[in-house]
Amino acid sequence: MSSPESASALEHERAYVAMLYDRLDQRRRETAQRLTDVLHGETVGTPQALTERDAAAAMYTDRLAALRAAEHGLAFGRLDALPLPDGADGEVRYIGRLGLLDEEREYEPLLMDWRAPAAQPFYTATAASPEGMRRRRHLRTRGRSVVAVDDEVLDLSDAAAADSGSGLTSEAALMAAVGEARTGRMGDIVATIQAEQDRIIRSKPSGVLVVQGGPGTGKTAVALHRAAYLLYTHRDRLARRGVLVIGPNPTFLKYIGQVLPSLGETAVVLATPAELFPGLHARRVEDTRTAEVKGRAEMAAVVAAAVKEYQQLPRRPIELVVERQQVRIDRDLVNAARSRARRSRKPHNEGKRIFRREALQLLAQQVARTLGARNLIGKLDVEDIREELAEDPAVVRELDALWPTLSPERVLTELFADRRKLNSIARRIPAEDRARLERAAPADSLPPALRWTAADVPLLDEIAELLGDDGAAARAAEQAAIRAEIEYAEGVLDVLDLEEELDPELLRAADVVDADRLAERMQVRTYESTADRASADREWTYGHVIVDEAQELSAMAWRLVMRRVPSRSMTIVGDVAQTGDIAGASTWGQVLSPFVQNRWKLEQLSVNYRTPAEIADVADDVLAVIDPGLAPPRSVRSTGVPPRAVPVAAGSLEGADGVLLEIVREEQAAVGEGRTAVLVPAGRLDALRRAVLGGVPEDPEDLEASVVVLPVGASKGLEFDSVVLVEPAEVLEESPRGMNDLYVALTRATQRLAVVHAQDLPEPLKRLRRTGA
Repeated sequence: MSSPESASALEHERAYVAMLYDRLDQRRRETAQRLTDVLHGETVGTPQALTERDAAAAMYTDRLAALRAAEHGLAFGRLDALPLPDGADGEVRYIGRLGLLDEEREYEPLLMDWRAPAAQPFYTATAASPEGMRRRRHLRTRGRSVVAVDDEVLDLSDAAAADSGSGLTSEAALMAAVGEARTGRMGDIVATIQAEQDRIIRSKPSGVLVVQGGPGTGKTAVALHRAAYLLYTHRDRLARRGVLVIGPNPTFLKYIGQVLPSLGETAVVLATPAELFPGLHARRVEDTRTAEVKGRAEMAAVVAAAVKEYQQLPRRPIELVVERQQVRIDRDLVNAARSRARRSRKPHNEGKRIFRREALQLLAQQVARTLGARNLIGKLDVEDIREELAEDPAVVRELDALWPTLSPERVLTELFADRRKLNSIARRIPAEDRARLERAAPADSLPPALRWTAADVPLLDEIAELLGDDGAAARAAEQAAIRAEIEYAEGVLDVLDLEEELDPELLRAADVVDADRLAERMQVRTYESTADRASADREWTYGHVIVDEAQELSAMAWRLVMRRVPSRSMTIVGDVAQTGDIAGASTWGQVLSPFVQNRWKLEQLSVNYRTPAEIADVADDVLAVIDPGLAPPRSVRSTGVPPRAVPVAAGSLEGADGVLLEIVREEQAAVGEGRTAVLVPAGRLDALRRAVLGGVPEDPEDLEASVVVLPVGASKGLEFDSVVLVEPAEVLEESPRGMNDLYVALTRATQRLAVVHAQDLPEPLKRLRRTGA
C-alpha cells in the first residue's frame, strides 16, 4: 500500500489477525486436551456412562475439526459502525469462518461467525442502505498473513454514489477470487458472498425454495453455504435430523466435498440419488432411453402392481392333514384373509403377519367345525387348534407361498425377467418401451453394484416402501453381531488357557466366566454421528434436503427424494436450460406440483461470476435456441480472449499425429498452473483419453490433475480454467437434449475456450473465431 494511512491499516490488520491465530491455536490445544481426557479418563462401564463418554468425545471431535478447518482465511472482513451520538467511535466487528470470544474480557467477541445476524451487513450493506455501517474492509490473506486490505466507504452524503458501481460488494476481492487458477476442488465463497446470494442463504428453512440460475451464478456455492448457515442457525433441530445434500454424480460430489468442512460443518450427508439406497452403489451402465422409461411416474404403479401380484389365491384347493385332521386351504378362505390384510393398508411384509393370523384363525375354525358342533368348542379350544396349525411346517409353507416375504431386489429382478408379467401389469407403457425394461436375471456371482443401474435405485426404494420391514434383516444383523462377539470371546478364553505353566489347581478363566458372559461384558458401544446413522438408514428423514442440479432428476427419483424429507424443508438448485437427462425437468412446476402443488418459492440468480463475457456471448446464442424466453445471466468480467474454433482433418483426433494433444498443450501453457478439461462426446471417451493422456489413468476423473478428459454429461456443475470441446455436432447427436449439453460444455471455462471439430459447426456456434490447429 502506498499511502502512510494504508500502510498503517495493513500493519494493524496483520497484528490483529496474528492475534486471532494465536487464540485459534490456544482453542485447538484446549479442545484436543479435553478430547484426550475424555478418551483416556476412567469411567464406570455402564451403558449410560459409555454413551455419555462417546457423546462428549464426538462433540470435542467435531469442535476440533471445525477449528482445524478455519486455518485458511480465518478472518476475511471487518465492519466499522457509524459513530455513536456522543461522538465516540462505533463498534468494530471482525468477520470470519467461526466465532472466537475473549475469555479474559468477559467473553467479548474477537471474531464473529459469518453466519451470525450481526455479520450480515458485511454482505448486504450499500452506500444507499449502509445498515448502520461506516465502512466495510475486506482482508485478503495468504496463509496466516494479511497481504492487502480493500475498503468500501458506506457512509456517503450523496446516496446516488451507490449506483455508480457494478452493484457488487467487495468487488476487488470478488474479481481476484473468480480470476484465480482452479485447483480441481471447489472453494467456498464465504468472503465474497453477494447480496442476492446472501438473501437466499439466510432465507427461512421452512417450505420448498427453488434457486434458478444460469451457469456461473454460484448456485452450488449458495446451496452449500445455505447448508452451513442453517446448521448454525437451527442447530438444535437440524443436529438431530441432519442435512442431506444431493448431487448429480460422484465426480461432482468429489468436487464440492471440501466446501462444508472448510466452513466448519462435517455432519452433512453428501450423496447422489443412486446412493440413497443403503448398501447399494449401483454401477451398471444402461442406455439413456431405458433409464428414461424407468424414471417415468407410471413406474410407481407398475412396481405396486408387481408387489400385489405376489399376494396370490390358490388355483385349486390345497388339502393337508394336520394332527390327523383334514385341512382345506381354498380360494374363499385365502381371499377373506387377504382382504383383511389389505384393508389394514400395511406394507406387504408387515401385512403378511395379518394375512397369516387371519388365515390360521379361519383354518382353526374350519377344523373346529369338523370336530363337532360349534357351541361345544370354546375359544380356548380354537386357540389351541390355531397354535397347532401355526407350528405345522406344511401349513406354514403353503401360506408363505401365497403371501411370501419379499425383498426389493427379488421383486424388480423377477419383474424385468418375466415378459408375461411385465406386459400384464405395465400395459399403460407402450410396447416398445416395455421391451426396453426386459432384462435377464443377473448371475448370482455378479457383485450387487453391477446388477443395478442408477435408474433402478428409485424403483428399488419404491418397492422397499411398499414392502415395509418385517424385522428379519435387523434380527439377522443383531444375531450376526452377537455371534461374532461370542467367537471373539471364545478366542480370548482360549488364549488365556494356553498358559502351559498354569497350576492345574488354580481356577482358569473359563472356570470363572463363559464366552457368552465375557462377550456381554466386552461389548463396545460406539458413538455414531447423525450423518453416519442417517446414511445407513433408508427410512431416515432429514431436517433439510438440498438438491443440486435438480433439473436432472426423473419423476421416480423425485419420489425417492421426497420420502427423505416429509416436512418438505428443501432447497432445490438448478437451471432448466441445462437439463441433459431426457427424464429430467422442463419446468419447476412440472417437477414440484405432484408433491407441493404451487406451495413453493422461486429465487433467481442473475449474475454470472464464472464465465467471461467473450465466452458467454457464444453460450447465449445456444441458450436462445433452447428457449428464446430465458434471459441469460449477466457476466461481470471480461478477459479479452475470445473463444476459438479449431478445424481439424477427419480422423485426426484419435490418430498418432497428436493434433488434439497439441491443442491441449497450447491451452495448458496459456493457463499456467490452472486446469484444462477436454470435454468429449461419450462415444469417443476411451479413444480420446488415450490420445490426450496416453492411456487411461488410475483415476480418470481426478479433477486435481492438470488435464482431465470427461464426457460432457459428467462436467455438469464443474469449472476449469480452460475447456477444449471436441466435436460439438456429435454432442448434439448423442442426446435428444444435445443442445442443453452443448450449453453446459460451453459454460465450464473461467478463462479460455477452444472448440475442436472435423464436422461442420452447429449453427449457434458459427460466430466463433476460426484459427488453425
